[in-house]
Amino acid sequence: MPTPSHQPPRDDSAEPKLKIYFLPNLLTAANLFCGFVALTKIVEANISGGDYQQIKVALAFILLACIFDLFDGRVARMGGVESPFGREFDSLADLISFGAAPAFLVHRVVLKDVFVGHEEWGWFIASIYLLCGAFRLARFNCLSAMRLEPTKEFLGFPIPSAAGLVASLTLFMIWWDEKEFATGYWRYCLPVLLLFLSWMMVSSVKYPSFKTLDLRATRTFPKMLVAGLFLGSIVVSQGKILVFLLPVFFTAYLVYGFIRPRISRRIRHEIEEEEGEEEEGPAVPG
Repeated sequence: MPTPSHQPPRDDSAEPKLKIYFLPNLLTAANLFCGFVALTKIVEANISGGDYQQIKVALAFILLACIFDLFDGRVARMGGVESPFGREFDSLADLISFGAAPAFLVHRVVLKDVFVGHEEWGWFIASIYLLCGAFRLARFNCLSAMRLEPTKEFLGFPIPSAAGLVASLTLFMIWWDEKEFATGYWRYCLPVLLLFLSWMMVSSVKYPSFKTLDLRATRTFPKMLVAGLFLGSIVVSQGKILVFLLPVFFTAYLVYGFIRPRISRRIRHEIEEEEGEEEEGPAVPG
């Protein structure tokens, strides 16, 4: 009769433990919450009578989600608490706040009026943006896990920036419409922009992540002057100038990806790098 083999007792302490750090994931959760509220406000909006108040609230929450997304990875890096869970959670939140919410926004405000007799085309165009955003996030996570993506560059236009551009341009168009300026058909550029951003997110155009920017780095005088003028203009105008500044900011970042390979290394270093930067770490999902 064969004797049973004696196996060593299982050491549960050797199993890998899932690390979930509080503050960075709290910021990511705030990002996801903003995306959900934005979707809710878009659904509740009644724009048939020209009332865009709920849409404005939704746009504010999408832009607020961009701020939370900007800081969650930086907080993780400053505290040395980056984890695979944080990267995956950030991507899931980004897909809602910067994928589903902007796509549904453009469909609600513009696309439903473009394809009156063929509503399915409006949903199809909006879904292209969502699918490309999901593909872009999945590609980033795979490249990060394989350690193939440069730490200081994004491959393709980051989805938070794409959502910020869509939201800020929509806000500008609403302001233009409320001022009763002549509109014509130029507001229908949003669907075209949505398709263009869909392609840019999955393209091979490289964008700087600006992940080296932190509060401990020294700043040059021109950068401090620009930052001071920017904050001062917001305070003096009580935030109204953001209607113009935000579209310019996100558009400039979009265009920068195309002109970046054609400018000198010195200018690129001046724009993208910070003096006294710390050691590098993996870039956050974008």
